[in-house]
Amino acid sequence: MKFVGHHILSVSQFDRADVEQIFDVADHMRPYAMRKRITRVLEGAIVSNMFFEPSTRTRVSFGSAFNLLGGEVRETTEVKASALAKGESLYDTARVLSGYSDVIVMRHPEPGSVAEFAQASRVPVINGGDGSNEHPSQALLDLYTMRQELQAQDRSLDGLRIALIGDLKYGRAVHSLCKLLCLYDDISLHLVSPPELEIPAGIADDLTAAGHQIEVFHSLEPGIHEVDILYVTRTQEERFPSQDEANRYRGLFRLNQSIYTQHCEPNTVIMHPLPRDSRAQAQELDDDLNQNPNLAIFRQTDNGVLVRMALFALVLDVVDEVDNHAKPVTWFTAKRNEPLRP
Repeated sequence: MKFVGHHILSVSQFDRADVEQIFDVADHMRPYAMRKRITRVLEGAIVSNMFFEPSTRTRVSFGSAFNLLGGEVRETTEVKASALAKGESLYDTARVLSGYSDVIVMRHPEPGSVAEFAQASRVPVINGGDGSNEHPSQALLDLYTMRQELQAQDRSLDGLRIALIGDLKYGRAVHSLCKLLCLYDDISLHLVSPPELEIPAGIADDLTAAGHQIEVFHSLEPGIHEVDILYVTRTQEERFPSQDEANRYRGLFRLNQSIYTQHCEPNTVIMHPLPRDSRAQAQELDDDLNQNPNLAIFRQTDNGVLVRMALFALVLDVVDEVDNHAKPVTWFTAKRNEPLRP
């Protein structure tokens, strides 16, 4: 795709070369994300973060990514804090906000809403999640993390064996990830979910059409055998018709260290798009996994900044200028030193 000046609304926009380009740029951003260097390449530029659903990682990660490139961040974090609460249309909001911004990141609870917003925007719009539809940047950072984890084992994404676990019906990160996996070769997928929360048929059909092998499991233990990566998701309770229905599935597939040791290969990587549910009897990932070196969930969040820096740099056409606006870090930062000691 042509990145410069274009919206990023769906992973369907990308071919494999596009994804590899994003990952190459993300690799280049590492010294800046790790505070080994500073760049002011986007000095004077403004991103508007329009988040109409709760968010911690995605919102702060996009903001941090833009700041690390030297730009400024403006945020709206709830519908009631915006003119949408007064009945303003997405069209009018887009026309107004794009006059104040150089790029907009938007999250909205309705599928297709970000694309509707983008049609009226005068600047590039990046989809930060639209209902149960898609979450492109999450899928990119997840795939980037998988590539990094597999490279450490002298493996590539081609031939990947992965188990997708939990709410596969409403999990937009899973939906976008599956679309990206269709760009690679010889993938084996274990789809582990309750029968009522199986992956949408259209996405399963796309995976099959791409030549990938799919097996469906309705219990955890058999589904996590002989895979390279466990991709665990929480119950997307905000998408369910009622809270009572969502409660039926909380903690149904709960991975802990004992289950991992008994049923997984020694180097199986554990991933989760977060947040993981920490409430009693609702955890998808038990706290006793926190010291497991194969738990990659916080490496994922770190990688999210790299990938989002790459998206901004590509869309705003500054990839080749990043290093030209660089200088040394002038403050103490633990990210470029030894781990902090007590």
